[in-house]
Amino acid sequence: MSAPRGEFSSKFGFIMAAAGSAVGLGNIWGFPTQAASNGGAAFLLIYLIMAFCLAYPALMAELIIGRHAKANSVNALRMISRNNVTRHIGAATGFTGIATASLILSFYAIVAGWMVAYSLAPATELAGMTKATAWLTDFGVTRNLLFVGFFMILTVAIICGGVKDGIEKWSARLMPSLLVILLLLVVYVLTLDGAGEGVKAYLVPDFKRVTDPNLIVSAMGQAFFSMSLGVGTMLIYGSYVSDRGNLVSLGRSVTLVDIGIAVMAGLLIIPAMYVAQANGVQIYDAAGNLIAEDTLIFAVLPALFDTMGGAGLIASFAFFILMTIAALTSSISMLEVPVAYAVENHQMERKRATYLIGGIITLVSVILVLNFGTLFGLAVAVATRYSQPMLGLMLCIFAGWIWQRNSVLQELKNGFENAEHGWFWKIWPAYIRYVCPAAILTIFIQKIIS
Repeated sequence: MSAPRGEFSSKFGFIMAAAGSAVGLGNIWGFPTQAASNGGAAFLLIYLIMAFCLAYPALMAELIIGRHAKANSVNALRMISRNNVTRHIGAATGFTGIATASLILSFYAIVAGWMVAYSLAPATELAGMTKATAWLTDFGVTRNLLFVGFFMILTVAIICGGVKDGIEKWSARLMPSLLVILLLLVVYVLTLDGAGEGVKAYLVPDFKRVTDPNLIVSAMGQAFFSMSLGVGTMLIYGSYVSDRGNLVSLGRSVTLVDIGIAVMAGLLIIPAMYVAQANGVQIYDAAGNLIAEDTLIFAVLPALFDTMGGAGLIASFAFFILMTIAALTSSISMLEVPVAYAVENHQMERKRATYLIGGIITLVSVILVLNFGTLFGLAVAVATRYSQPMLGLMLCIFAGWIWQRNSVLQELKNGFENAEHGWFWKIWPAYIRYVCPAAILTIFIQKIIS
């Protein structure tokens, strides 16, 4: 018999955990640079629309399936299938989601390790330990391996605690901390010379660019991927929601928190870029294009902090702690996907399953570090360019076409008695059938072409 399943003890705990899963490096790193490269305010406007028109309906599909099944993605998709063929397809989709979440975590842990290393650099610089500072901020195999291991230990330790004492407990601590640090950094950066120009670029749209097809597709992709959709993280979190919870309200809250943090991150990063430019730091390449995302985070912003003196050390520490927290809240949701399957389908004790799976993922991270130039980019492409969009498409198909509509409604009515009379039920079934699959296919094709 499998171990008893956990359950979120409060609405706040679930929102913090689910929002923490969604709020990762893609929000604080990816969204601002996407916005800066695609018209600033024009991209922001389209992103806000797409977050509710694409990401929210797809998020709800995962939450509804998860809570109905009270199981991991493999068992959940089997449960809502109508025949043997769709059961096999559902199981294959679930297994692919587990593999994809594990692969994403393997390279995500490497990047998160960089964030941890950079967060320690201000302390060594303040202590006059120049060699240690250089080691922490220079790309190196030893540094990468050490901090991958450290970050995975943190992730494993949280997942070992289970739903209430691990995921919920730490999400309820980390997410408010993230919000406070982000807000303080935004307030500080906005007081610096050059920030006003960045705010204008970010919040005043050029409406001529709003209809740019490339901008629209990029905004769709950012909205979808920033919500951590497709790989089963939201499905497994949904399976831990009480039947008394109103899923429509919970999903809306998670979406609003995710969007809010992405918007605030843009209000930090884009003005900071213009502040850096005002301080003589290069933010555009020779061709006039915004420099790459990794260069922005690991070169431009540190160069900006260096121009600030003592205040720059504090700002640098706060920024990279912010990035570490964002990475950790996402990593715990990714590790929970394969751990939940091992516990429920193979009756493994949670700690043993977490140690085993966490160790395997760490080993994959080590292989990526040792073959970085060859394998890292390939792993990112396979997981995010190919697998994740197709998994998102399959989840929409299962929710919209395979699962019986009456069963979907009955699940929604748990915690929302008059669901059939609300606007959500009048729009969502058709939306998840037609609009979301078409949008996801568009994103997939655009990623392949690009």
